[in-house]
Amino acid sequence: MQHLKIYTKEDVLSHTKIRRFETKLGERLQIIRNPKDLEESLQNTLARYVIIGVPEDIGVRANQGIGGADTAWQSFLDAFLNCQSNDFLGGEEIILLGHFDFSAVAELIEASAQSFDEKVDAYRHAVNMIDDEVEQLVHIITQNRKLPVVIGGGHNNAYPCIKGAAKGWHKSGVIPFAQINAINLDAHADYRPMEGRHSGNAFRYAEEDGYLEKYFAIGLHENYLQQNVWMDMVNNPFIDCITFEDIFIHEKRDFTQALKDATEFTDDTLCGIELDLDCIANTLSCDMSPVGVSAIQARQYVNYIVLDTQPAYLHICEGATNLMNGRNDASTGKLISYLVSDFIKGMQQVY
Repeated sequence: MQHLKIYTKEDVLSHTKIRRFETKLGERLQIIRNPKDLEESLQNTLARYVIIGVPEDIGVRANQGIGGADTAWQSFLDAFLNCQSNDFLGGEEIILLGHFDFSAVAELIEASAQSFDEKVDAYRHAVNMIDDEVEQLVHIITQNRKLPVVIGGGHNNAYPCIKGAAKGWHKSGVIPFAQINAINLDAHADYRPMEGRHSGNAFRYAEEDGYLEKYFAIGLHENYLQQNVWMDMVNNPFIDCITFEDIFIHEKRDFTQALKDATEFTDDTLCGIELDLDCIANTLSCDMSPVGVSAIQARQYVNYIVLDTQPAYLHICEGATNLMNGRNDASTGKLISYLVSDFIKGMQQVY
């Protein structure tokens, strides 16, 4: 994992605003004490949640999307580390491990590629490297029975999250086979064909490689659901979904019922919790939309799924504070902070 930067206490405190008579999460959460032996550090802590950042937009660019998914991580840190440490969320149960830095890879591709097609091919090749490193880290975390909280980055990282978690939870003895389920709140299925790795086909690769057993997608936008992908999904007994239109326009099921259907479909083993921020209306992301669920409904999604499933990990992706097309919104990191807090608080209600 040559691109992994493991944080020191000084790194954490550099994002934490210390105030008299207050205690912030950045003052209470834990770090990796021995970066040279990550497994030993994980084994010797009672903390259960491990936060890692994958601030890259290589997978998005490989899918010919708008770059910028690499910008939300620092904004998230500024928001999350300055939350109050209190009875609702103390901080000692969390390890802030660090983040991956693939910026030099992206810069090399931008400087070296001679054509658009060559650039896309180079980005897709680079995603394989990202897959390997993210998978390895998620594998180490889960085999030591800790829950990864992965902040992206593109939705390409769902594949290494699924693969790493399946292998790690299996090695830990929690599940009998290296295979898990996934629930995804998303405007897009990300089940495109296996044409080279990118942000639009993570679930297809995870299924084809045998690490994803069942997949439930909530809130798909019918206007952006490819016919071939739709047919592949409806003809696959291990995949189920409900579109945004069926929930909010045709009102065939309400939002809570859709969540219940998802957890019932995936209740036979551990389940990865996926949330693509492009599903939230007017939230800055690589495929921002004026139509979508509300931020409150996204928070309800995280809370409901945590309480009614067996989480394998949490993955929040595609958010941005600055896009390559010039759009910017500094609040994205704070939204991610709320979602991560909801996940950990929900888990504490169950365990």
